Amino acid sequence: MSELEILRDEGETGGRYLFRDGADEAEMTYSRAGESLIIIDHTGVPEVFRGRGVGVALVTRAVEDARAEGKKIVPLCPFAAAQFRRHPEWQDVLNR
Repeated sequence: MSELEILRDEGETGGRYLFRDGADEAEMTYSRAGESLIIIDHTGVPEVFRGRGVGVALVTRAVEDARAEGKKIVPLCPFAAAQFRRHPEWQDVLNR
């Protein structure tokens, strides 16, 4: 599978990671808690993207950005929390 292009859309209090293919889009939203913490609160992947690794790509991008920016992640979203359990190499950005 080729690498998926994940976009980031930032606002004042949070943002979202987005994958778009034609008219369809998948997103993972987050809120900021202070300067060094982001809270992943929702991941939505439409049926058309299922099985393509889109959800994992969204969380992976958030992990990469958190590392680069020195932030920690609180995965409140059940999907994101499950991905953190499956990826022990992400523990460095998991807020405990």
